Amino acid sequence: MKPPRAGKSRLRGAFADPVDDGCHAALVFALAADTLRAATAAPGVRRVLVVGSDPETLAPLRGLGVEIAGEDGERGLNGALRAGERLLRAADPHGVVGALQADLPALRPAELAEAIAEAAGRRAFTADRHGTGTTLLLSAAGQPLAPRFGAGSARAHRESGALALGLTAPSLRGDVDTPADLEHARLLGLGERTATLLEQACAVS
Repeated sequence: MKPPRAGKSRLRGAFADPVDDGCHAALVFALAADTLRAATAAPGVRRVLVVGSDPETLAPLRGLGVEIAGEDGERGLNGALRAGERLLRAADPHGVVGALQADLPALRPAELAEAIAEAAGRRAFTADRHGTGTTLLLSAAGQPLAPRFGAGSARAHRESGALALGLTAPSLRGDVDTPADLEHARLLGLGERTATLLEQACAVS
């Protein structure tokens, strides 16, 4: 994650006052908090690590039972994921490591667990609802995650040999990059933190 004030630039303008950096940062934090609450509650998930370019700005997330780490000299999203993978593998070299986007505010723990079960220890991914991005990438047991996030990541992951999971899982595929995505997540049913924020001072215009 980037610092909340700098993250999710395409969501700027989702509020009635698009220049309100406080509301924007609160929204980014809420999206992450609801994602993490669902992830930590998913059966089969034993450890959740958040990798940040500025870890101190993410410190409040520790209250959700997750760990916070820096990028360890790596750059970009894929570098951050590799840094996180190294930390997790140090304690469990033979396990499955997953990369989950932090903008899934409608995520249901059962859908994440279903994806892990369908992967069954194979390197696999779920595409976003548009079919172009990736919301979840799972390594094979004890094997490299080999993340290829970025534009067209679903195709990149498929071409790299990852299995495209076939489950419907709308909440797992419902990442939020734009105001339209946020509205879609609202229809699915937002997590408590995001729903409360949007009902209060930072109301969507």
